[in-house]
Parts: sequence; structure tokens; C-alpha cells
Amino acid sequence: MKVIATNKKAYHLYEIIKTKEAGIELKGSEVKSIREGKVQMKDAYGRVKNGELILYNMHISPYKNASLQIDPDRPRKLLFHKYEIRRIVQSINEKGMTLIPLKVYFTDKGRVKMEVGIARGKRVFEKRDKIIKKEMEKERRRNI
Repeated sequence: MKVIATNKKAYHLYEIIKTKEAGIELKGSEVKSIREGKVQMKDAYGRVKNGELILYNMHISPYKNASLQIDPDRPRKLLFHKYEIRRIVQSINEKGMTLIPLKVYFTDKGRVKMEVGIARGKRVFEKRDKIIKKEMEKERRRNI
């Protein structure tokens, strides 16, 4: 497994409850752009539309040598089985839950996969507490 991109901001802003592996529906030269690491998932999220899971705001920069240029911010379909979609939809419909991409990677067979997480947004004081704990841990290590 070769990790191409991770969404570090997601771990700070959200509490990840479950993770799932999904395929991504890609067009044309998007795979070549992903191989070059030109993926940005900073503000990406997933929604249900017509019984399908769609990923929004994931930016894949256009491949420079491609003859056909594809919209880099277009919505992309996440590939799941029907029963997995039903379970994810039930989880997302709970108050405060959302679908967030965590990693984009290549499998051993050369397929592009994405790890998505069902997450709940953290409150401001939870984020602040985590930062304080990190700083205290750093200070403790320095003293030792």
C-alpha cells in the first residue's frame, strides 16, 4: 500500500468513529495526477445523492500532458456495495455525523483507494484540551 495523500486536518477537526475503504470513480488522466501526488482533500466531504455516495471538494490537479482537461473539483462517486451504502447512510443520518476522506492510496494491484471516516465534529473546547495535553507532554519530555 502506497499512501499518496492524507487529510491531517480531519483528525484535528473531527472525532473519527469508523473507517471504511472505498474505490473512487476517476476519469482519464486523474490517476496519473494522483501518482504524482497532486491531490488535496482539505475541505472534502461526502454526501448521499440518489442512493450513491458522492465526494465533494476533493481537488485533483490536471495532468499537464493530458489532451483532455477535466474539472479538478468535480464531484466524484465513491464505490461501495449497496449494503455498505445503507449502513453508512444510517450512520450519517445521526445528528452531527459526516463522511470525511482520510487517505488516498494505491493498493498492491495498482488501484486507487480511499479511506473514508464516519466522523463527528469536535467542539472548540475539545480541540483546545487536546492542544494543551500535547504541550504538557512536550514540556514533560524536555524536563526529562
